[in-house]
Amino acid sequence: MHDPAPATPHFEAALLAVPKAVPELRRTLDAYRPHPDLSLCVSELLSNVIRHLGEGTPVTVRVTGGGAGRIRVAVTDPDPRALPVLRHATGDEEAGRGLALLDAVSLRWGVEQGADSKTVWCELGEA
Repeated sequence: MHDPAPATPHFEAALLAVPKAVPELRRTLDAYRPHPDLSLCVSELLSNVIRHLGEGTPVTVRVTGGGAGRIRVAVTDPDPRALPVLRHATGDEEAGRGLALLDAVSLRWGVEQGADSKTVWCELGEA
């Protein structure tokens, strides 16, 4: 899916994707902009970077107003080749539910590939 040009970030953080960053970012975003699904989406996107690209991968996390009462969450990482795939995990699988959760709670989501990076984004309705 191609996404239109994003709005100016209301929140932006450059950080290393490490497990301890996930709860820290959740707390920051809960204080910044309370929304029932915002922390979940950021957690899943950041956890996917850790799982698929490795701990310590530099990322940029942005939260913007996407227009029409929407919130846009975007995580940019430096690997344009490792694209997320929506899977349907079975009951006994321990992984593979992150994008399914994102797909369930967001209005839409997608990936923008650049020459040396990619951005995985989703849009949420206003809380």
